[in-house]
Amino acid sequence: MIVVTGGAGFIGSNIVAGLNQQGQSNILVVDDLQDGDKFRNLVDLSIADYQDKDAFRERIRHDDLGPIEAIFHQGACSDTTERDGRFMLDNNYQVTLELFHYAQRKKIPFIYASSAAVYGASDTFTERPCNEKPLNVYGYSKLLFDQVLRQHLAELNAPVVGLRYFNVYGPREQHKGRMASVAWHNIQQFEKQGQVKLFAGWDGYVNGGQERDFISVADVVAVNLHFLGASQAQSGVYNCGTGRAQPFNDVALAVINGMRAHRGEAELSLAEAVAQNYLEYIPFPDDLKGRYQSHTQADLAQLRAAGYTADFSSVYEGVQAYVQHYLAQYT
Repeated sequence: MIVVTGGAGFIGSNIVAGLNQQGQSNILVVDDLQDGDKFRNLVDLSIADYQDKDAFRERIRHDDLGPIEAIFHQGACSDTTERDGRFMLDNNYQVTLELFHYAQRKKIPFIYASSAAVYGASDTFTERPCNEKPLNVYGYSKLLFDQVLRQHLAELNAPVVGLRYFNVYGPREQHKGRMASVAWHNIQQFEKQGQVKLFAGWDGYVNGGQERDFISVADVVAVNLHFLGASQAQSGVYNCGTGRAQPFNDVALAVINGMRAHRGEAELSLAEAVAQNYLEYIPFPDDLKGRYQSHTQADLAQLRAAGYTADFSSVYEGVQAYVQHYLAQYT
């Protein structure tokens, strides 16, 4: 059996879908369905069982699980504005630590979600401690376990891989609300208001010019599944991005043109989208100043060295595919 924690969530449910595509359905999904709408991410998937995260945590503590082939640990609170450090460190760090120790005792490969939020205020995105400067307790909760893994790398009993996700977008994120990707929010804005809104210039960037490494969830799943067969020598922390920083303007324009194409309308340039009021810039929020990553770009040297050779979708390719999926699903 393969365990996927956070398996009803965004990335977790996409990993389950990826496993299904490989013919695997002996999957235990672990999650918290207090937000009952997340069930929609599971209805088209084939799994063996579902368990609440608290019950699963108790089973781990009491060594009450049968044979497990691998654990994909995606469960976490990903709200970067959450200020309750006690909750965040228990939910994100302590649970990961408990699963790690269990997986090591049982010699189970363990693939877990870290985050590019560990880099925070840094302008260098290589997997080195000197670059890790989280701006919030979410980023710190992820960094803390990365540090633990580094301390144990020489004495592992089974492979452990941490993936630092950059800005992930794609299907099955509809339940995330304000924490959903900018692509999702842009799609919603265009559908409801006929235009997309982005932050105006700040921190030396032009309107809509802040840059992120936007990665399709399909590519994230491919990286996760690559490490399913990892050797112990491949254990470590890896960036999971495209290696390209692209402005928010690129995401917005891909959404606008994807939605327009569905209506049989011509593609627009950025200048045309702004002039025709399909794209509007709003003031940069004061409460985000000093707590916002204006530029991220994954260094992929270590990921490539670990044998991952596949190309990554560009924002245009990935967001256009996302728009088409959305339109097929919801219209």
